[in-house]
Amino acid sequence: MKGIRGVSQLSKRLFAAQAAHKVEVIGFQPQDVQVTKLPSGLVITSLENYSPASKIGVFVKAGCRDETPDNQGVTHLLRLASNLTTKGASAFKICRGVEAVGGSLSVTSSRENMMYTVNCLRDDIDTVMEFLINVTTAPEFRPWEVSDLTPRVKLDKAQAAHSPQIGMVEGLHAAAYKNALCNSLYCPDHMVGNIHSENLHQFVQNNFTSARMALVGLGVEHAVLKQVGEQFLNIRSGAGTTGAKAQYRGGEIRLPGTSSLVHSAVVSQSAAASTSEALAFSVLQHLLGAGPHVKRGSGVSSKLVQGVAQATAEPFDVSAFNTSYSDSGLFGVYTISQAAAAGDVLKAALAQVKMVADGKVTAVDLTQAKAQLKGQFLMSLETSEGLLEAMGTQALADGSYHSPEEISKNIDNVSLTDVANAAKKFVSGKKTMASSGNLIKMPFVDEI
Repeated sequence: MKGIRGVSQLSKRLFAAQAAHKVEVIGFQPQDVQVTKLPSGLVITSLENYSPASKIGVFVKAGCRDETPDNQGVTHLLRLASNLTTKGASAFKICRGVEAVGGSLSVTSSRENMMYTVNCLRDDIDTVMEFLINVTTAPEFRPWEVSDLTPRVKLDKAQAAHSPQIGMVEGLHAAAYKNALCNSLYCPDHMVGNIHSENLHQFVQNNFTSARMALVGLGVEHAVLKQVGEQFLNIRSGAGTTGAKAQYRGGEIRLPGTSSLVHSAVVSQSAAASTSEALAFSVLQHLLGAGPHVKRGSGVSSKLVQGVAQATAEPFDVSAFNTSYSDSGLFGVYTISQAAAAGDVLKAALAQVKMVADGKVTAVDLTQAKAQLKGQFLMSLETSEGLLEAMGTQALADGSYHSPEEISKNIDNVSLTDVANAAKKFVSGKKTMASSGNLIKMPFVDEI
C-alpha cells in the first residue's frame, strides 16, 4: 500500500532534522512522559530518553475477553499471525526487513489487551515502523497462511499443558466468571483448525479502531509518533464493539492427575484496576507474601509461609494471588504441596488471611509490605519492556500516564483499615477454587 509505505519517508525527514542537532541532543536529560489524545481517540505516549535503541508499541484494547462463542481462540491466532503477509509487505519482506536492521517484532496479549512491539537501533526506526503499521492496520490473513498456523496453535497448547501454573490460572478464570474474563488465552480444543481468515478479519474490524489504540514509544521524539498516528493509525473511527462486563459467579474446577505435587488456589472477587481498593489488595498480597524476594529463596519471612509451617512438616510453597482487570479482579492464595498435606496447607494459608481480616497486623508489617510493593513496581520500570507496558496499559485505561512518584504516594496512603477491609472482602466473598494433581486429600470449595 502506497500510503503505508510512505511512513518511511516521513520518518526519514523527521530524523534527518534531528540528526542535524545531534551534538546538542547528547547533553540533554531525559524528558518527562508526553501524552497526546487525538480527536479520533488514539492515545500517543512517548518518553524521549535519547537511547541509541528505540522501542515502539501499538497497544490495542482487544483481548480474549472480547471473543464470542463463534470465534473463541481468535486472539491466539492473531498472536501467531503477526508476521503473515499484509497489504503492504509479504511475510518474507517483514521477516527479512526486520532482521536486516537487527530489529525484532513481537506480539503478546493479555485477557484485555494486545501489544505489538518493535525494537531497533534509533537510526533504523523508519524501517521497522513501516512493518509495525502494516501488521496492525493492513493484515491480509490469506486463508492458506492462516491454515498453516494450526500446528503452531497445537504446539502452544501442548507447552501450556505442561505448566501446572498456567493450567491453574486458566482454570480459575473459567470457574470464576460467567463471561468475558472466563475466555482462555489459548484456543479451545474444539476451535483448533476452525478459526478462519474471515474470523480474524471480523475481529480486527470490530476491535482494532483508533479509539481502542495507543501508540507508545521509548527513545523516540513525540512529534514523530504524533505524525505517524495522525497519518497512519486513524484507520477506523468509533469505539468499536462494546464488550460485556465481566460477571463473577464463583465455582470450582478440579483437574485430577497422578503428580505427587498438588497445586491449588482459592480466590474471591477483589477490585478493578486503577482503584484505591485495588492498591489495598496489592499491599495485602505483599503483606501475606508475594513469593521469594531472593533468587532461589523460600520467602520464609512471609506470614503465609510462617503460618503454614506451623501446621505441617511437609515441604510446601505458598503465596498470595492477585490480579486486576478493568472491571473486576481476583485475590486469594496459591499453594503447592505433597498430596497428603494438601488440605492442611490450604486451610492454614486461608487462616492467615482471616487473621489479617481480624486486624492482627502491625504498623511495621504494613510499612514493610508497602516498601516491597513499591520496590517491585519501581524495579519493573527499570527495563524498557516494563516501562513500555506500563505506559501502554495506562494509556488504554484512561488516556494518561501516572508517574512513579504519584503511584508511590498512593501506595503510602493505604491504611491498616484499608488492608483489613480487603482481607474481609476475601473472607466473606464467594470463593472460586482450582486444584490439580492427586486430589485425594484436597477438600472441596464448600468444605474450606
